[in-house]
Amino acid sequence: MDCIHRDHYKGRITMIRVLIVDDHELVRAGLRRILEESPEIGDIYEVASGEDAIDFNREHRPDVILLDLGLPGMSAFEATRRLVHARRSVRVIILATHAKSPYPTRMLDEGARGYLTKDCDAAELMEAIHSVCANTTYIGAEAAKQLALSILPGTAESPFDGLSTREMEVMLKLTEGDRVPDIASKLCLSPKTIATYKYRIYDKLGTRSEVDLLRMAMRYGLLEAS
Repeated sequence: MDCIHRDHYKGRITMIRVLIVDDHELVRAGLRRILEESPEIGDIYEVASGEDAIDFNREHRPDVILLDLGLPGMSAFEATRRLVHARRSVRVIILATHAKSPYPTRMLDEGARGYLTKDCDAAELMEAIHSVCANTTYIGAEAAKQLALSILPGTAESPFDGLSTREMEVMLKLTEGDRVPDIASKLCLSPKTIATYKYRIYDKLGTRSEVDLLRMAMRYGLLEAS
């Protein structure tokens, strides 16, 4: 397994180093308990944001990053993009509350090596880590099912499938109630560019407001009703 390597100077085996990125402390604690039961897992680290993950990835070079899809602040799309750009060898596994289209495909396009839903069991989580460490892409059972259904003849497509990855990012921030200047700051783009994306999204989806976007996202299962 590529993630397990030997320290040539000290002659010892270094196990898989894992970084957990989630803004919920209880989720991080649960993942840590699972990882600690595996003899192949070495150091386990935790951060609560995509911004912190980028800094940690650069300085400490974890082998695998378990990244929450629903991060506040910097989106999981942008975080994955930057993590992989900084270190092509890092394996990012997305942990999501659901596997609705087009999330799995878009996250893999950004460089993620795995996609799991948070209701997966411990065995599947460890299987995903082993797979990505062996340079194999891992798609969880629920995500694989959704991907298979999406290509069946006669299957109705989600209107969100027509959005680009960047448009998806902006759309999600709009449904979270973020204003254009805030989104621009988080995505490192100009407010004018974000405004252009906003009205392009409205045009593609046939919506007129953030409320319309929120209702449509909930109707197609991209967001959970609170």
